[in-house]
This record gives sequence, structure tokens and C-alpha cells, in this order.
Amino acid sequence: MSKAKKLEFRPDDFVVYPAHGVGKVISIEEQEIAGIALELFVISFEKDKMTLRVPTHKATEVGMRGLSSPAMIDQAMGTLKGKAKVKRAMWSRRAQEYEQKINSGDLIAIAEVVRDLHRSDDQREQSYSERQLYEAALERLTREVAAVVGGDEGNAQRQIGDVLSSRASAA
Repeated sequence: MSKAKKLEFRPDDFVVYPAHGVGKVISIEEQEIAGIALELFVISFEKDKMTLRVPTHKATEVGMRGLSSPAMIDQAMGTLKGKAKVKRAMWSRRAQEYEQKINSGDLIAIAEVVRDLHRSDDQREQSYSERQLYEAALERLTREVAAVVGGDEGNAQRQIGDVLSSRASAA
């Protein structure tokens, strides 16, 4: 068994946990679980009112990462400008793929979901499940953009909305 690489995060660092999005490391603590001493990252997801404890040696394995670089944010915005790629597969299969992309923690994959599920006012209405997936992806993208740019989520959401509406008007 190879020893997983330990990630170096400190309290007050923002991190991305694939299944939950952007959180803040509030502390690193030692805890004894089943007789084994473990070092844990304590991560707070303020918006979800949730605290997660991740063993430091498992952080890489579960896909936890630091925030994206500003260049990666630009790349995600570029992805949003692209043409929506809607596969002709059954909705259940597409929904599963979208869910996997959202939970991958990969910012570009999340931007693809937002791009593919975005509807402008003149397009047909979204189904409930489409709307749920779109909002989940949009929230993940918004939180990370806000954390990287250092602004609030409202500004990040406007920035993303502007990119999406510029795409709609160009089409």
C-alpha cells in the first residue's frame, strides 16, 4: 500500500471538496478513532451549515484540492461561452453524467454542466430535475469563482450570468 501524499492546508485556507464544493479549513486536529490516532482537517461549509472531518492522509485520495487559479477561472468562463453540447442519450443517463461532473470537483466539468443546462428566456422550460442539476452546478461554480476572485457570491453570480447572457445574444 503506497502512502498517500499529504496535502498542506492550514487553518483559514479555502479548499474544494468534490462532493460539497468550497469550504474553509477551520482547524487541524488529532482524534483517536477505533484506537488509532488520526490527524484531521476540520472543514466548515458555512452555507450548508456543515462541518466535515477529513483525515489528512486521505485528502488527496478523496479529491480534496486547493482553489483554482485565476487562469483556471478564465478557462471555466471560456467554457461557459461555448456552444451547449446536449447529447441525444436518455435523460436518466445524461442526468447521471451531469451529477458525476458536478461531484468530480473539476471546475471545467462543472462549467460544462452550467453551459449545457443553461436556458435563456426564449428557450423551452427546464424539467424539475434539469433545474436542480443546473442550480447545483451554478452554485458550485459561483462559490469557487467568489472564493478565488475574493468577491462575494452575488458579484460572482452576476459575472457568470453576464457570460451566459452574452453567449445567448451571440447565438
